[in-house]
Amino acid sequence: MDYITAKQAAEKWHISQRRVQVLCVQGRIRGAVRLGWAWAIPKDAKKPIDLRVDSKKMHQSQN
Repeated sequence: MDYITAKQAAEKWHISQRRVQVLCVQGRIRGAVRLGWAWAIPKDAKKPIDLRVDSKKMHQSQN
């Protein structure tokens, strides 16, 4: 299996490297493993849905 770094995943998914690290710690990226201080993320891993944003509340606040 091929792996990418948190930095590479961040660039691929257009989010910050820190956000990728948090997702790894939370166990939200399937197959991600910690190698010392770095994360190894499967190259074909999917970007998890962002559960921090409630789209209904966001839509209501814009009206």
